[in-house]
Amino acid sequence: MSEQEQSTQPLGAGRSVVRNSLILGLFAMATVGLIAVTQISTAPRIAEEQRRVQMSALNEILPHDQHDNDLLADGFEVSDRELLNLPRPTMAYRGRVENEVVAVILPVVAPDGYSGRIDLLVGVRANGELAGVRALNHRETPGLGDKIELAKSDWVLSFNGKSLQVPAPTGWAVRKDGGEFDQFTGATITPRAVIQAVYRALEYFAAHRQQLLELPDASTMNEDSIDG
Repeated sequence: MSEQEQSTQPLGAGRSVVRNSLILGLFAMATVGLIAVTQISTAPRIAEEQRRVQMSALNEILPHDQHDNDLLADGFEVSDRELLNLPRPTMAYRGRVENEVVAVILPVVAPDGYSGRIDLLVGVRANGELAGVRALNHRETPGLGDKIELAKSDWVLSFNGKSLQVPAPTGWAVRKDGGEFDQFTGATITPRAVIQAVYRALEYFAAHRQQLLELPDASTMNEDSIDG
């Protein structure tokens, strides 16, 4: 090999590395751009689906014949890490009849589900009784833990009418632990987590009852918030 050939070989290799790096960089930029466009285009549909699921859950907890207001329009933020386990301020809702608050629907997180956190909505009537409970989001095992969904089981209806007094505190557990609630066959962790989360929501309501049921002034209706 001549001295000239030896001197040009490294130069050619360097150009090849630069060219390949540029190609990879352009490919990465195109991929990121495609992902961004996809997220932007699907975000409205995802938000609308989340709104639909939430609205369905709200109306199942407090049917139309039990309130005369727009639940979504009567929302307010709650912020509580101790009882509701909320990582950030989250919307709660008031149900009214002739402008009197008859129930409050609270968000609560069960952090200790079998497969992680379970997001719940818990409806509490003004007298402290449960109007209903619904699971919004979870990753529990299909066929086992997912029985917290009304579509899979009527287990969640067993909360209706319960309160801090009924059953007694010791009754707020699965039967395996001496409580009054059924566990699932092959799945005890999930119902145990949900039961405790619902009980904590009732404790939160009792601690903030007056504030939750009071009517905000019209000027602050859309700025209403409650700190735990």
